[in-house]
Amino acid sequence: MPAVAWRPVLVLTAFYWAVLVAASGRYGFHRDELYFIEAGRHPAWGYPDQPPLLPLLMRAITAVSGESIVAVRVVAASIVAAGVVVAALTARELNGGRTAQLMTSAAYAVSPFILSAGHSLYTVTVDLLATTALIWLLLRWVRTGQAVWALTAGAAAAVALQAKYLVAFVLAAIFAGMLIAGPRDLLRRAAPWAAVVVAVIPSIPSLLWQHAHGWPQLGMAEAIGTNDDFLGRPGFLPYLVILTGPLTSPLWAYGWLRLFRSPRLHRYRFLGWAYLILVVTFLATGGKPNYLAGMWAVLWAAGAVELESRLAAARWPRPVLPGLYAVAGALAAVMSLPIYPVTWLARSPQATNSATTETVGWPELVAEVARVRDTLPPAERPLVTIMADNYGEAGAIDLYGGRYGLPPAHSGHNGYRDFRVPARDGGPTIFVGPRGAAGRAYLTRFWHEVTPAGRIDNGVGLAGKEQGRTIWICRGQRAPWRELWPRFAHLGMTGRA
Repeated sequence: MPAVAWRPVLVLTAFYWAVLVAASGRYGFHRDELYFIEAGRHPAWGYPDQPPLLPLLMRAITAVSGESIVAVRVVAASIVAAGVVVAALTARELNGGRTAQLMTSAAYAVSPFILSAGHSLYTVTVDLLATTALIWLLLRWVRTGQAVWALTAGAAAAVALQAKYLVAFVLAAIFAGMLIAGPRDLLRRAAPWAAVVVAVIPSIPSLLWQHAHGWPQLGMAEAIGTNDDFLGRPGFLPYLVILTGPLTSPLWAYGWLRLFRSPRLHRYRFLGWAYLILVVTFLATGGKPNYLAGMWAVLWAAGAVELESRLAAARWPRPVLPGLYAVAGALAAVMSLPIYPVTWLARSPQATNSATTETVGWPELVAEVARVRDTLPPAERPLVTIMADNYGEAGAIDLYGGRYGLPPAHSGHNGYRDFRVPARDGGPTIFVGPRGAAGRAYLTRFWHEVTPAGRIDNGVGLAGKEQGRTIWICRGQRAPWRELWPRFAHLGMTGRA
């Protein structure tokens, strides 16, 4: 086996981490981070839209550092930076030398999607590292046949399952790939089945929670499948190129092809089949192209290993590859990192990138809710209930509302519906989010009197999902909260109204 190129890989990793940390405090929390902060205050074995790991991780971060955006983002940066090292180790596992290892780790680092996952703390941030490590450990098991690597891969899968259930699809596709292309002899050993046990046992409490609550995760998957992010099925392959990086996507495409054709990679051909199976599966079910992210490192590694000897023979000028990756990194930063003054954001290339646009305007939203509350007669203000259409709005009110003396927010969106139920009937309700005539029609199903009282404005002209939505004052409940509350429950990426 070639030596690990520790020095250049760690220098690249340290630089990558430093860039992410330098950008960590710009703009604000993402809507998902706001949700995780509040979910961490309500620990459970499961949630309608996720396993328990991210809320627990967020609870740990906030217990140590308070609600510090920099602390949250340092954790995200550290997790994704670790993936840069694992990517290099993946190339080395395929017998790649220094050049192949650096090509792979640099491709991982300059992927716009992976760079974005390192800026904010999402479920994908943890799932990405765990699945990338899982593939690396599987390569070691296939190469050495040693059971310890299969069991360690099972442990990586267990971590991934605690962040997202998505790795179950990856494992199923890998199993199918091994049945098709081998090495089938390894499947006749006890180690892979013991690894499955290692992966599944920690998830039993979460699965029991899902069972007890009617498997809401299936409803969530259906809702995601109908979401038009990434332009749906027609946009799947074009966005796969965009998310991996226009300049480095040829490397993973080449690596995928070489997994089928290269004699030196024949024992790992099952990964080529696994990737193909996942692409077909996610296209058929309405999945997103970023669901494939955990397998990108091994494809970049396969391409880099195959190119390494050819590049040496061709005697490319030494600056060519570093220059290519530098350009790719600059493009990724332009697409993914908060490098612009916030007042420029609406005119920047990130104006439609939800990973960025959903980090702007939350304090302004809460200030507007407080202004609407202050328009109520003084006798009504202590009786007010605050409702939000989605968990981002509710999470922002819970995080920033204390400075205005606002009560906790309520929402029927995803896991928020279980955090708290309104307890006081008859008082006014400030409802955040439903828009226009459709919003009024929705709210009049629950209240007799519905009046628009405010408008959400992020102050920088950015056309985000919240921009221009209405804040309503609702009076005259048509039924007590205990009867109304189940009717607000809904699953999806954003709110109902």
